Amino acid sequence: MIRVPIYQVDAFATEVFEGNPAAVCPLASWFPDTLLRAIADENNLSETAFVVKENEGYRIRWFTPEAEVDLCGHATLAAAHVLFEHLHVTGNAVEFQSRSGLLTVAKEGRFLVMNFPAATLTEVTVPPALRMGLPGNPVVVYKDFDYLAVYESATEVRSLTPNFLALAELDGRGVVVTAPADDAAAARGADFISRCFYPKLRVNEDPVTGSAHCMLAPYWAKRLAQPVVKGFQASRRGGWVDCELKGERVLLKGRAVDFMKGELMIAKRLTKITP
Repeated sequence: MIRVPIYQVDAFATEVFEGNPAAVCPLASWFPDTLLRAIADENNLSETAFVVKENEGYRIRWFTPEAEVDLCGHATLAAAHVLFEHLHVTGNAVEFQSRSGLLTVAKEGRFLVMNFPAATLTEVTVPPALRMGLPGNPVVVYKDFDYLAVYESATEVRSLTPNFLALAELDGRGVVVTAPADDAAAARGADFISRCFYPKLRVNEDPVTGSAHCMLAPYWAKRLAQPVVKGFQASRRGGWVDCELKGERVLLKGRAVDFMKGELMIAKRLTKITP
């Protein structure tokens, strides 16, 4: 039996039961992909992050209950929190190699600041699956790794009841919806609100999505003519993301708090499965 440490961390949160929960599993070496997917499926959180020490930094991989993804913000924030707080990584920054290239997470007081790639948005015609899946009429729709649907008001965004079966037919990961902040969000400094839907990945609505802000930050920075913007993701749990556009990169700032620590009990025979 192999014992694997596991941490459940609420990311983009100042206390438990806020933000977005992620599981983090530090590994001595990589398990077969079939086993990584099975662990993520068993955890049944929007993301499980696996990290392995590599040279002077780490390699990180992210799995939803359904599939591996190219980029995840909240699980990266959670992984950095685990490395700093539990695995006693020294220094003020940690580097992750990933399917999206080099990602850096640095300490800034009580916050962690992630350096992620900024998305390049292309305006598109609304595809049929999106038209069927989202009520109302977005003002404009863009596409990168997700669709980005811009609405006129926060009220529309907050009241959306998507057709998840239709949205699951979209190409790409899913859809992000956004609008200018309403008075409630603006009172806490937000410039915009958003919600994120990924039914194809068995995550109907993600609570707080760091990677979505790689699209949201460039859009709102350009629209508001300011490089620093703040978003509120208006899910049931809710969460705040401070963003700064720096050329082709986005800095995403948030906090993380521990919820649970434990061990996975993995039979040795499962670690030898051929992917």
